[in-house]
Amino acid sequence: RPQKSLVAFGTYISMFPQLIAGPIVRYSNIEGELDHRLHSISKSSAGARRFVVGLAKKVLLADTAGALWEEIRDVPRGESSVALMWLGIVMYSFQIYFDFSGYSDMALGLGKILGFDFPENFNYPYISKSITEFWRRWHITLSSFFKEYVYIPLGGSRRGVPRLVLNLLVVWLLTGLWHGADENFVFWGFYYFVLLVLEKLFLKRWLDRAPSIISRAYTLLLVAIGWLIFSFKSEYGGLRSAFSYLLGMLGVNGLPLWNGEFIYVFLGNLSFLTVLIFASTPMPKYLYKKICTKASSSNVIGNIASLISTVALAVLFLLCIVYISSSEYRPNIYFEF
Repeated sequence: RPQKSLVAFGTYISMFPQLIAGPIVRYSNIEGELDHRLHSISKSSAGARRFVVGLAKKVLLADTAGALWEEIRDVPRGESSVALMWLGIVMYSFQIYFDFSGYSDMALGLGKILGFDFPENFNYPYISKSITEFWRRWHITLSSFFKEYVYIPLGGSRRGVPRLVLNLLVVWLLTGLWHGADENFVFWGFYYFVLLVLEKLFLKRWLDRAPSIISRAYTLLLVAIGWLIFSFKSEYGGLRSAFSYLLGMLGVNGLPLWNGEFIYVFLGNLSFLTVLIFASTPMPKYLYKKICTKASSSNVIGNIASLISTVALAVLFLLCIVYISSSEYRPNIYFEF
């Protein structure tokens, strides 16, 4: 329904938790909450916890992974190795995930503190078994936006295969341009258009029957290549540099499989890489719920678990403050688009 209150409309438009980079909140999602919201200590507490987790994702995980990616990317090609270049794009893949999902967590947390329930924006995309599933789990509100405002109005998949292909082409070229007018973003959108068309026509049926390890490896490999294309904006050399880096990852240009630089960087960051992998799965959330379930059966255990959780979040928050104050400024990646 049309909103006749200028104050309510202005509140929705200028709502700072989600204003700059998402999640993309449709007016209908929060129409009722603009006038009637539930405020409580427990909801504010849940929001504060979500905010701290998101801040830790951004500051402790994404920024550290990003620094490693930049270090590896800037290694002269002749001094690099196949394994080192793969490690670099793995780090960038984790950087962009924890950076943007961390931002989304902070937005959702601030929303809860103010009494709003924003839609989830990420659902562990790196456990996906296909590119189709990946885009149902990554930046969910953006995918929904293009589906509801572009794909379905164009006819979706209801008008035959040629129209389906055309509709997907329009959606993914617009998705690329959404992120910027650089050639790498346009090519990145076209790259996913090709993959999704192939999956819709025949590949998805094969992936559904394939062992999970194969379908997940396929997805992670293609997503990593996608992030490689995405990362090389014109200021970093554009598609030419992305293609050169890809050749290095494939060992085409004569690089050794590994070298001393790779061993040094890999062993020095092995524990950090383990944390990144663990944190990108549903396992932390599962373990937290398991502990909470057991704690709820005993007041003593429940109080201890609650205290430990609060102390851990406080320590995380302090670590983030220390890290922010002692390191260079690293804005959220999506602020660049």
